[in-house]
Amino acid sequence: MPQETTVGATHAFWLAGRQATGEDSFDVTSPWDGRLVGKVSVPTDAQVEEAVAAAYAVRDEFAATPAHVRAAALDHVSKRLVERTEEIAQLISAENGKPIKWARGEVGRAVSVFRFAAEEARRFNGGEAQRLDTDAGGQGRLALTRRFPKGVVLGIAPFNFPLNLCAHKVAPAIAAGAPIILKPAPATPLSGLIIGDLLAETELPAGSWSILPVSNDRMPALVQDERLPVISFTGSEKVGYAIMDSVPRKHCTLELGGNGAAVVLGDFSSDADLDWAAGRIATFSNYQGGQSCISVQRVIADASVYDRLLPRIVAAVEAQVTGDPSDARTDVGPLVSEDAAKRVETWVDEAVAAGASLLAGGKRDGASYAPTVLTDVPADTTLACEEVFGPVLTVTKVDGEAEAFAAVNSSKYGLQAGVFTHDVQVAFRAHRALEVGGVIVGDVPSYRADQMPYGGAKQSGVGREGVRFAMEDYTYERVLVLTGLAL
Repeated sequence: MPQETTVGATHAFWLAGRQATGEDSFDVTSPWDGRLVGKVSVPTDAQVEEAVAAAYAVRDEFAATPAHVRAAALDHVSKRLVERTEEIAQLISAENGKPIKWARGEVGRAVSVFRFAAEEARRFNGGEAQRLDTDAGGQGRLALTRRFPKGVVLGIAPFNFPLNLCAHKVAPAIAAGAPIILKPAPATPLSGLIIGDLLAETELPAGSWSILPVSNDRMPALVQDERLPVISFTGSEKVGYAIMDSVPRKHCTLELGGNGAAVVLGDFSSDADLDWAAGRIATFSNYQGGQSCISVQRVIADASVYDRLLPRIVAAVEAQVTGDPSDARTDVGPLVSEDAAKRVETWVDEAVAAGASLLAGGKRDGASYAPTVLTDVPADTTLACEEVFGPVLTVTKVDGEAEAFAAVNSSKYGLQAGVFTHDVQVAFRAHRALEVGGVIVGDVPSYRADQMPYGGAKQSGVGREGVRFAMEDYTYERVLVLTGLAL
């Protein structure tokens, strides 16, 4: 039976649908205060092989599992997440350092992901019929196209959304009938293991899923395994493209980094407009400690509103409540580790030394980094070029729409962008001009609905998440031609 999520307990992993323990374990500690959150058992090489072999062996059976069986399992997980929301939110907050209010929101999103997957399982792969008698040689023939799983999925999840981004690997795979091996992030494995607790209560075939908390240095062997033809990775640009380069004949879905831009144009100029923009920018440059691929890192403001917007942003950032992530009043908790905070500190210090103006924040305390605002950041600094993945915001003045859009596109990343405007024509021009995977009009780039297509352009990755779109990535079209029909 699934274990309770007792703080400090040793947690088993999930091997082919059953709990198992290995020979070693590792500690999961809180980035806020260093306390032990739990111990996690580590699978041996033989146990990893057993999980892969089981998934490969069951792939045909699982692909043929009736849709109602897969949908019922996904519905069950969704409902059980609701029932265990507070417990799971506390666990996310403890192992990740995420403020509890954001952790509760993450559980709610995972509830939706599994519910959407159940809905898609019922309607996906319904088939498309196509007449072929449009030419004489096709008389009496009909083509029926359906989608079938490519094979076992290797899902590699990051630490920043330790439950929901595991859900985005697992739920679409089950909905599509593809077995999955899930590797949660080493810093935050407990939230991913919770999904195993709930899947174990369902009637899915043994072997159709495993959750293996293995270390990052053991991943190359799994990535190279020919029995795992689909890889879904969320994480850094460097690691993601290294995976793709190492297995060019596999199908890789990569959701990588970003340095999200929020453009505030001249027509968004009333006091109410600017207050709204500043509040949203401040919140979503700092939520999750800035550890979101679509957090606001760059504000690009038209010169006509810049002088009125900037002090509003600074005030809103300084109003963010920092501190204990278990406190419901806290907006910004620690980063995932002290090393992560030290890296952010180094990048900000480098920018200031190069001539940037520090208007707020800029201080580190252990794993925590104060919400920070800078202007006049030189274009060749690390902070200007890379994904900071911390609570840091830069503000730049531009002259007009064209210059603003060019500034967005100057980045090597292209995940999402936000455009604050009331002009629908500008919205359509932004959609055409901006080299990103998603354009959010009237809000920050940080908006994501879990059913929508989500992914990037340029160095922000390839493929799309969002349940139905991930299912399409995990499957391929196969055509059936019927002959001798009276059409």
